[in-house]
Amino acid sequence: MQMAKGIKVFKFGGASVKNAEAVSNVAEVLQRFKGDQLLVVVSAMGKTTNALERLAQAYYNRDEEAKDAIYAEIRKFHEDVVTGLLKSSSSHTYDDIENLFIELECLLETPPENDFNYNYDQIVSYGEIFSTRIVSAYLNEYGIRNRWMDARNFISTDNTYREGKVDWLQTEALIQHKLKPILQKQIVVTQGFIGQSKEHATTTLGREGSDYSAAIFAYGLGAQSVTIWKDVAGVMNGDPKLFPDAIKLDELSYSHAIEMAYYGATVIHPKTIQPLQSRNIPLYVKSFLDPGAPGTLVSTSISETHIPTFISKQDQILFSIASRDFSFIVEDNLSRIFSIFASHGVRINLMQNSAISFTVCVDNKGEEIDRLRDELSIHYAIRTNEHAELLTIMYYDDAAIQKATQGKEILMEQRTRFTIQSVIK
Repeated sequence: MQMAKGIKVFKFGGASVKNAEAVSNVAEVLQRFKGDQLLVVVSAMGKTTNALERLAQAYYNRDEEAKDAIYAEIRKFHEDVVTGLLKSSSSHTYDDIENLFIELECLLETPPENDFNYNYDQIVSYGEIFSTRIVSAYLNEYGIRNRWMDARNFISTDNTYREGKVDWLQTEALIQHKLKPILQKQIVVTQGFIGQSKEHATTTLGREGSDYSAAIFAYGLGAQSVTIWKDVAGVMNGDPKLFPDAIKLDELSYSHAIEMAYYGATVIHPKTIQPLQSRNIPLYVKSFLDPGAPGTLVSTSISETHIPTFISKQDQILFSIASRDFSFIVEDNLSRIFSIFASHGVRINLMQNSAISFTVCVDNKGEEIDRLRDELSIHYAIRTNEHAELLTIMYYDDAAIQKATQGKEILMEQRTRFTIQSVIK
């Protein structure tokens, strides 16, 4: 049975709107789908989120000189993009962007209130507002009629700033009643990454949260599909920078994609997949540089091909933790160790237990790792190996292991039936 024509959700990340030329390419991609019902979710332009993070820090630290310099840099970048894109000097977009910057400037001139995370969300969220205003105006000028809408009117969260937890019932109701009727008449451009708390304050969904936004909208709409447009051909079986002979995976199951994300693959945001899987919505990862190419399909109907998949996490630290009196590392000790790691917000990527020691691999989080080490040292004897790499090979075979670890020292290794993880230097 042929699937009824429905709404498609497209997500364009920062790289796809990094400058005027990139935005014009987005229009060319969308031109291919002009007759479709489309929700277009757009991230902040290029490295704008990083710049806004620096702005939020300078504002919170009351560093006026840095604040003014970063603000001017962000403003000039967006004004240059608008000038390079829009032919009509009378475009309302010039006024819209000007008003947004005045709004941001007013916020920056008031003394910071509440904690840093609250202020972060109010400032950093402007990146998506700027980009979508510009993209929407350019598409209209280009001939792709669309309506700009504010994602905060639909994605309802709690007030966990920087990691807003979605109220799924409220969000789905808002999307169904207020967004879906509009999408059935015209293309809508909206933001990734942002939502709104019950107190009507802006929240963000965590770094790289625009993919998650696309999945939330798709869930609420019962969308036909989601497509994430990237600067790569699709999901590869390894980072081409680290594994030059990496190949594209044509198809992936949801479970395979979730595991890849869990182990550290960055192509698909980990939280993106679960809402799609629950509604059986297929996900495509495609190249905005080659929009006619098939990309990668992630869905429930895929039979695994078991091609070895290589995932590397760099800058890891291996902690070996032993009791000072050589007593056994048993439940009481493990409970205390886990509690210490949790209190410092350090996630354990790999762990191994023996009679008298407990070994873990973690991301190097700078000063937090130093504080963690100091607290652990009060109770235990600690040894560390720094600048390590955590290599995960899914669907491994001997040839894959040999190729990936040749010339490396293996500090720790764990195998299951389908996955091998090695800490190497």
